[in-house]
Amino acid sequence: MSKSLDVPFETTLLVRDTCLCLHAQRTARSLARRFDEALRPVQLTNGQFSLLMSLNRPEPPAMGPVAALLAMDQTTLTAALKPLERRGLVEVTLNPADRRKRLLRLTAGGQALLRQAVPIWEQTHHATEALLPDMNAEAVRRAMRALA
Repeated sequence: MSKSLDVPFETTLLVRDTCLCLHAQRTARSLARRFDEALRPVQLTNGQFSLLMSLNRPEPPAMGPVAALLAMDQTTLTAALKPLERRGLVEVTLNPADRRKRLLRLTAGGQALLRQAVPIWEQTHHATEALLPDMNAEAVRRAMRALA
């Protein structure tokens, strides 16, 4: 005798086919793999590239705004910074205006690595946008921002 399912299989199929969260997760993982592979020659992950780019500002930012931009908490940001600090790409210093806070700065090595990585990102980004079937990439970005 088969035990009846508490949730019908049709519901599983509905979630598989329509769940925005599931589709966003799958897309994010796929995009992450694509950019990780592309950035491998410069020994960066897509997350590290995004973090380095978020620090590419005229003035060193504090941790809070960087964490907010990257949609992560400060503890996660601190952990993500550690390998970049060890590689000499990022420097974390005390904020002279408020010694309880930290400022994040790209080093000369971090700037040099970004100069190498940006053309790789541009090529990969262009190729990825070209994969969007009958869609305007800006419309996709607007939709994602609306959900963020």
